Amino acid sequence: MLNWIWLALVVLSVFLGAVSGQLGEVTTAAFDACKTAVVTLALPLAGIMSLWLGVMRLAEQSGLVNLLARALRPVMRWLFPDVPASHPAMGSMVMNMAANMLGLANAATPLGLRAMQDLEKLNTRPGVATNAMCTFLAINTSSIQLIPATTVGILSAAGAVNPTSIIGTAFMATICSTVAGIIAVKSLEKLPYFALPKAAIGKDESTVLDHRTPGEGRAVPLGGTWKMLLVLALCVFAALFVTIAFFPTAFESLANSVRSFLSVANRFAFPPEWSGKHWLARSVEAISLLAIPFILTMFPLYAAARRVPVYEEFVEGAKEGFQVAIRIIPFLVAILVAIGMFRAAGGVDLLARLLSPIFQPLRFPPELLPLVLMRPLSGSGSNGIFAELVKAHGPDSLIAKMGATVMGSTETTFYVIAVYFGSVAIRQTRHAVAAGLIADLAGVIASVLICNLVFR
Repeated sequence: MLNWIWLALVVLSVFLGAVSGQLGEVTTAAFDACKTAVVTLALPLAGIMSLWLGVMRLAEQSGLVNLLARALRPVMRWLFPDVPASHPAMGSMVMNMAANMLGLANAATPLGLRAMQDLEKLNTRPGVATNAMCTFLAINTSSIQLIPATTVGILSAAGAVNPTSIIGTAFMATICSTVAGIIAVKSLEKLPYFALPKAAIGKDESTVLDHRTPGEGRAVPLGGTWKMLLVLALCVFAALFVTIAFFPTAFESLANSVRSFLSVANRFAFPPEWSGKHWLARSVEAISLLAIPFILTMFPLYAAARRVPVYEEFVEGAKEGFQVAIRIIPFLVAILVAIGMFRAAGGVDLLARLLSPIFQPLRFPPELLPLVLMRPLSGSGSNGIFAELVKAHGPDSLIAKMGATVMGSTETTFYVIAVYFGSVAIRQTRHAVAAGLIADLAGVIASVLICNLVFR
């Protein structure tokens, strides 16, 4: 399916550019997309990948990955029946989903790429997406998250009275898109058109059972001193969470006092609307704020407590980061060039005009169509369209709230598929694209219905 979509985007872009006299813009967009794929996305990702793959290496060697996988084993076994319960892929996927829910984009992508690498180790058909890979991509493209931070930020910057009011609607809509994505991927994998080809010569299905978690058995039991240190660290993070979530003014004062004592020039301050938020919203944001520091502190501490050589293992895991970033460049270039050309040729605007008469009778605002069509293609493009939508209709308008909910309940499907599958050289994506687009459609429909019920 991705072959035909990519070909259609490129050919239509050239045709529309020629008809509208925008061939120059189409050509410029193609070369700009190449630069964006390499300079803006792939190279910065190499550093981030190195950090998180190093941390994941520590989690594997210390046994933390197995602990995470066991905690959610019933759900994960139902979602991924082809993946052995104790395989590292289970823990990697759990961590990726948790990062996505908290809106930790810098952590979610590297963890997701690591999960794809773990799933590829179970793949008996190189270059072909497995059922587990497609299910994992469907969950990622359905974009389940607690706080759509970017969207809330745009509304806040535009002067919305209550920019966090869309958190609830986005969460309900993203549940709908996730459920739709899971149902779609589980149904489509059974169709003959998407059936898996025969396994490669020399491999068979039994190889998936022959595995061992790297470093398993090396870690030693925790000693009493290390247990006390870990408990103390957990208590510190728990105290920080309670203070930030329930006593933000006290935390701000404490932080300012510490900074003054250390003669730090930059004054710490919460966003102006922080103290006025509901405690639940503050709690979720406190988790997001503390999540990465918690992981970067507790994982190495736990690994050290299990007598894992933390520096050596971190460096060993980080070595893979640059290789993964380089590997995804061709896939990024291919998808971003096609999307950039189509957008520059006016394809998104043309589709919006053609589909507008169909959606108007369904009480679907035609003003949302450009955003809906751009969302699966480009994150920066959809952010720009949403910002324009907010400016044109006002941050507190029904259309702006619908757009914000759409942004919070859908994902840049084609980008996610290109990056994740590109990291393991998957060319036959099978039903992953269809399931991702079905999840996006469900999220859009749910967003409009929920916002009409809540805000109208």
